[in-house]
Amino acid sequence: MVCPFCGNDKDKVIDSRAADAGRVIRRRRQCLNCVKRFTTYERVEQTARLTVVKRDRTRAAFDESKVLRSIQLACGKRPISEERKRALVDEVSESLHRDFDREVESSEIGQRVMAGLRGLDEVAYVRYASEYRKFESAKEFIEEAHELHTRPRDVKDQQGLWP
Repeated sequence: MVCPFCGNDKDKVIDSRAADAGRVIRRRRQCLNCVKRFTTYERVEQTARLTVVKRDRTRAAFDESKVLRSIQLACGKRPISEERKRALVDEVSESLHRDFDREVESSEIGQRVMAGLRGLDEVAYVRYASEYRKFESAKEFIEEAHELHTRPRDVKDQQGLWP
């Protein structure tokens, strides 16, 4: 591992432990050149890459950073930690890789993000829904907010698969 302080690639591992419910290994390292300490994380790389089939039927590689960016935009200045946003991205990504082999419709990704945001923050949910469903009037916002309180939670919400 290359030291972020001096660029040397000689280090020793001081401590290793599981993190993120065992999905990540956190390693504390010490550079043998400058003696400064730094932390690295190891996670399993998804071997099967997912392809997203977009609305216009074009295809693109699944990119977690795009999902995170859309969640960050929906959350705006809401009091939601970056950690919680990243956890939602991880939950959505893991469920997609578990449920789909090669291709996934973009609408499926949107539905899963909306289900997660619904349990996380109602304002972020409505913001995301407005982009996902392409609202064109204030009336559509009002209808979505009304449905948010009247329709039952998604089956996945009820099973505890989403926050």
